[in-house]
Amino acid sequence: MADSSKFHSALNVTNVKSLITITLDMETADYYSWATLFKVQAKVHQVLHHILPPTDAVELQKYEATKAADLPLWTRLDAAVLQWIYGTISHDILQSILVLDDVAADAWQRVKQIFLDNQNARVAYLETKFTTTTLAQFTSVIEYYTRLKSLVDQLGSVGAPVSDTRLVLRLLAGLPASYKHFVTTIQQKSVLPVRL
Repeated sequence: MADSSKFHSALNVTNVKSLITITLDMETADYYSWATLFKVQAKVHQVLHHILPPTDAVELQKYEATKAADLPLWTRLDAAVLQWIYGTISHDILQSILVLDDVAADAWQRVKQIFLDNQNARVAYLETKFTTTTLAQFTSVIEYYTRLKSLVDQLGSVGAPVSDTRLVLRLLAGLPASYKHFVTTIQQKSVLPVRL
């Protein structure tokens, strides 16, 4: 029987939120950023196969053999990865994916489906937010720009990228009348400034 007490770095992670700094929620829906950060940590701790089991027949056979060789360790590692998932998603998402005696790969797929099944609706929602956001909703131009940039990033992550030119034009369109001369000057340029 294999020694299940041996050290594995994934079992030493006590604060996953310090490593995966995004809490996935339905409002920001930053699934791709969250998934990217999550996969990085899974690779660092050599547990990526717990969320993305191999599909190649040879690799799958090796994976199953490794799992069978030390099932108690595999089970503990899977529970740790499952705990990472649970600890980095909002309560609403947690409630919609929570299953008794679950495994990390299945939970990962359910989280993914929440965002991929919802992609067209998400694009429509984000587009509406992007086109209706104005400076009047914020206390500073920096906050306004940051919100628009966040919406642009989210649109890009759901397959609806926004060009830098469109971002600048939207930023200008959302400015109040007191910025009229500034907006006119920028709009009349042959090349819009895209590095904000």
